[in-house]
Amino acid sequence: MSDGKQAQQNGVTYADAGVDINAGNALVEVIKPLAKATRRNGADSALGGFGGLFDLKACGYKDPVLVAANDGVGTKLRVAIETGLNHGVGIDLVAMSVNDLIVQGAEPLFFLDYFATGKLDVAQAREVIAGIAEGCKQAGCALVGGETAEMPGMYHGKDYDLAGFAVGAVERKRILPAKDVGPGDVILGLASSGTHSNGYSLIRKIVELSGLGYEAPAPFATGKTLGEALLVPTRIYVKPLLKVFRKSKSIKALAHITGGGFLENIPRVLPKGCVAEVNLDVVPFLPVFKWLQEIGGTPEREMLRTFNCGIGMIVVVKAKDAKAIATALKKSGETVVTLGHLRKRRGKEAQVATSGSLKVK
Repeated sequence: MSDGKQAQQNGVTYADAGVDINAGNALVEVIKPLAKATRRNGADSALGGFGGLFDLKACGYKDPVLVAANDGVGTKLRVAIETGLNHGVGIDLVAMSVNDLIVQGAEPLFFLDYFATGKLDVAQAREVIAGIAEGCKQAGCALVGGETAEMPGMYHGKDYDLAGFAVGAVERKRILPAKDVGPGDVILGLASSGTHSNGYSLIRKIVELSGLGYEAPAPFATGKTLGEALLVPTRIYVKPLLKVFRKSKSIKALAHITGGGFLENIPRVLPKGCVAEVNLDVVPFLPVFKWLQEIGGTPEREMLRTFNCGIGMIVVVKAKDAKAIATALKKSGETVVTLGHLRKRRGKEAQVATSGSLKVK
């Protein structure tokens, strides 16, 4: 009897097609404690249902507006896969969405993830989801569910992909940006932890040009391999900003500096008649960015529209309160610099005007 006829007689199973249901069930069991550790008011249900439950009333909002965001980690995943260092990209996944919620004044409430791979490796998936749970704890939101998809033929080897979905809430009267953002307001910058999760197609190209492997010592970070240095997780700004936001009405706008850098993200929260004057001399330009710029021969403007260059979050505040807000954020552990101010726009000029230059401090 031919192999084909034998298989047909015995019956083809899902496992024969490359999908291991037992591995999926095993993963659910090992991640239950991780999800449980992220519980907060409003989220008390366990994993395993058809949907994640959240009780908005338990959070004490009076007139809430829900805010939703979703994102991925991009080709930073390729670095994680090739190095086998998967925990940090789980934090990145949460950070990219919850940092987008806080810029609208919203408190992140809950998070869901999507993990897709060709052949489920329980240890690898657990490492990623442990990072997601850590990110949720940093943001104060609950991991209420997700989806693990094993799709043979779509992904190869240890390749996987991630997507994250966050939902938050803000009182209707406190939605950012505020309506009175305008000339005279001061721009504060909160330092980034590194390259965060943007520009990795360019980063990987520059690494290729350098001739270094990810296991080589990082030229810009003592005691770390290049892979470890490039996989430093995205900083999550939620808790320090929420703390200030709830105590004061001085924060008028926030901008998460992701893909597009300063030049494309700051205008997203400005009125059409305003220009942000940014002094590049005070930007805490990190050594990783200097290395990338030098190896790639990348022009400063390209750096500014691709990377965060050392500033992961922009905070627009009332001028009279700028010093107090900066002090409060510093007390919460943030590195804060005064980047500049807003002024009236002249004609159709660009909404970000820079002076000085990027340099390592």
